[in-house]
Amino acid sequence: MEWKGRRQSDNIEDRRGQSSGGGLGRSPFGRSGIQIPMGGRRGGGLSLGTIIFLVIIYFVLKAMGIDMLQVLGEGNVGGAGSGYEQSIGQRPAGQSSDDTTAFVRTVLAETETTWNAIFSASGEQYREPTLVLFSGGTVSACGQASSATGPFYCPADSKVYLDTQFFDQLEQQFDAAGDFAQAYVIAHEVGHHVQNLTGVLPEFNRQRRSMGEREANQMSVRVELQADCYAGIWAKSADKEGILSDGDLEEALNAAQQIGDDTLQKRSQGYVVPDAFNHGTSAQRMKWFKRGYDSGNVGACDTFSGAI
Repeated sequence: MEWKGRRQSDNIEDRRGQSSGGGLGRSPFGRSGIQIPMGGRRGGGLSLGTIIFLVIIYFVLKAMGIDMLQVLGEGNVGGAGSGYEQSIGQRPAGQSSDDTTAFVRTVLAETETTWNAIFSASGEQYREPTLVLFSGGTVSACGQASSATGPFYCPADSKVYLDTQFFDQLEQQFDAAGDFAQAYVIAHEVGHHVQNLTGVLPEFNRQRRSMGEREANQMSVRVELQADCYAGIWAKSADKEGILSDGDLEEALNAAQQIGDDTLQKRSQGYVVPDAFNHGTSAQRMKWFKRGYDSGNVGACDTFSGAI
C-alpha cells in the first residue's frame, strides 16, 4: 500500500499512555507520584510550613525542566457526565510520529476524501468522524472499551475506537497480515459512521428494542455487511488514487474471510451456530466487500433488500 507522503487527517485523538479513569490522568512523576504533606490548619487551609515546602518543590522541579503550573493547567477535572476528553489530557495533534500513527492518520484522511466526494455529489455534507487511538482501555460514550472488544464505532459520539495492538492480533491470531488488511478494518468502522449519518444505525437501534436475539442478530449481519461494502467503495477510490499495491486487494479479502462469523466460531469452538452470527460469514463478508469495490457505488450496497 503506497500511503507514505500522503495527507494525514487531523481528526485523531491519541489517548495511548493515558489512564482510562477520571482525574488529571497520568501523573508526570510515574504511578505513585510525589506525596505532598497537606497538614496544617483545620478547614482545609495550608500551614506556613506546607506553603514553604510547596514553593521549594516547585523551584526544584522547575530546575529539572518540569513546570508544574503548565502541567496542572493542562489537566481538566471533568464533572459528572462531562465525558472522557474533559477528564484527561489529550495529546496535541501531530505529537505522535510513529509509523502506526502516521498510517492510521493517512488511511483516515483517504476515507475523508472518498466520503466527502460521495456526499458532495449528492448535495450533502459529510461530517468527518474522529478516530480514537488507545492502548489497553478507554471510555467511550457507548461505555467502557478495551483491547478485547476490538475496533468499534460509537454512534453516540461519532468516534471510531482503535487499540492499535489489534493490528498485531489481526496478523498473529487471525492470519490476516498486511497494511491493507489493517486499512480495511479502519474503512469498515468508518462505514458504520456513514450508516450513522444516513440514518441506518439509528433505525436499527430503534427496531432492535422490539426484536428477539435471533432477529436482532440477523439484522446486525445486514448492517455489518453494508459496512463491508462501504469499505470496498473506499478501496476502489484508493485504487483510483494509485494507493493500492499488488496483493493489497487480496489482503483485504483475506481479512474479511478470517473474521467471518463461521470462521471465528470454528477456530474458537470447533463448530458453528448460525443463529449467533452477527457480522456475516466469511463468504458474505468477502462478497460484499468485493461488491463495493467492483461497483464503487453506494447504491450497490443495499444489504437490506433480498438475500445476502
